[in-house]
Amino acid sequence: MNWYVKVWRQYTDFKGRARRKEFWMFTLFHSILLFFFGFLLGFSGAGFYSDEDVSMIVLGTLVLYVLATIIPYFAVTVRRLHDIGKSGMWCLLCLIPYIGNFWLLILTCMDSKNGSNKWGRNPKGIGNDNLIEQIGTE
Repeated sequence: MNWYVKVWRQYTDFKGRARRKEFWMFTLFHSILLFFFGFLLGFSGAGFYSDEDVSMIVLGTLVLYVLATIIPYFAVTVRRLHDIGKSGMWCLLCLIPYIGNFWLLILTCMDSKNGSNKWGRNPKGIGNDNLIEQIGTE
């Protein structure tokens, strides 16, 4: 749950790097909430074409949640791509039918690049050059 909250704290932060764990935990909780809202919508009435107040409230809440999570979802995806050494523009792959989402899935599953890159230090700490920071601490 802390990873989900961390992404919300970095709502519009497209700089830096995000670990696989951060990306996939946010995706997991996001999917669970979408499933929960979809279940409530289906259980509350006839669905999208229902005139019941409960169904409209659930639908409105679902729409607001989806609109609120568009920016953090793209931000964490861009940071995830930065972690593997790719530009955030690779996120536009999802616009290519069929193959684009599949290729983006493969990219988000890849392991981090060791060490620092132009988007910052490795969030795992593996391969970071800490020699400068160790001077004078011996």
